[in-house]
Amino acid sequence: MPTTPTPATPPADLFGGGGPDRFFRGFTAFVDAYLGLLGRVPLRSGPARVSSWHAMRVVEREDAAADAVTFRLADPDGAALDPWWPGAHLRIELPSGLVRHYSLCGDPARRDTYAITVRRIASGSGSVELHDVVKQGSTIRVMKPRNAFPFAGEPNVLFLAGGIGITPVLPMVREAAANGLNWRLVYTGRSRAAMPFIEQVEEFGGRQRVLILADDETGRVPDGADLIAEAPRGAAVYCCGPAPMLAAARAAALDAGPEAVSAFHFERFTPPPIVDGQPFELELARSGAVLPVPADRSALDVLRDHDPVGTPYSCRQGFCGVCKLHVRSGSVEHRDLRLTDDERAAGEMLVCVSRAPEGERLVIDR
Repeated sequence: MPTTPTPATPPADLFGGGGPDRFFRGFTAFVDAYLGLLGRVPLRSGPARVSSWHAMRVVEREDAAADAVTFRLADPDGAALDPWWPGAHLRIELPSGLVRHYSLCGDPARRDTYAITVRRIASGSGSVELHDVVKQGSTIRVMKPRNAFPFAGEPNVLFLAGGIGITPVLPMVREAAANGLNWRLVYTGRSRAAMPFIEQVEEFGGRQRVLILADDETGRVPDGADLIAEAPRGAAVYCCGPAPMLAAARAAALDAGPEAVSAFHFERFTPPPIVDGQPFELELARSGAVLPVPADRSALDVLRDHDPVGTPYSCRQGFCGVCKLHVRSGSVEHRDLRLTDDERAAGEMLVCVSRAPEGERLVIDR
């Protein structure tokens, strides 16, 4: 299995800078080709389409860890569900109308139910509503699974999960174990009681493959060196967790060099912070409406305020390509990790992260 080299130096902004990122473009092409060989359609490729909502029933609800609950969803009529692959997530509409994205953490081989595990965060209105309002027997609406964090099945793999970040990683671990890959998992958290699926992941490979780093046992938060110390030689790293963990692991992987870490793939809990943003305007070509974009908000946020369902999106981090729009005029500050130079020159823009200079007006095909 070919691997994708890690860049020699990190981008100026870890989560999306102003210049192209050849590593992510190369990885994107490789994953699309690899998934094609497996008969899997790369959900990120082709023109973005808005999927339709469909109702699903919560057929099971159980505690997964302290403040974390697993919800198992099924079609009300018992129909087989759409297939998905490790790294995929569901877009869910809560009873209040809030829309949130949650990683699928069950077994992709099961076509009768989807499973999501959600930690209750006091400041997170979506998680609070799921925990307090959505009961077993409730009905919620979902869209088909999408995947902005696909597992390519490289022969040597290091999985890094921080707390609830285990949810997209767990199906990857299952697949790696089932396919006999050379894999390791480093799973971090405040305490074992707060870490979902801890017994399950230990069963996959025991201490030879799984390292649990609980802060209350080690007495400290692991640093980047701790995180990648278990990596097999030339491993591809798949990481999901809080921002400090991602930054530490990425920096350590880059320092280790491409012979030690061949690729670094990650998923964040939240969209990346806007760095050095300036206010600009969007003009919608079809209606002529002009939408101000503040310095601290993304173009995607503003477009969705104007039309909640008119702009599809997925990763909100600039690498899946779902939110791509065409710019008819205006200068774009590209901060994505997906578009090629030719696509940028042709006027394409990923509105989840890319922006414009202060005072600029971008006329877009909307």
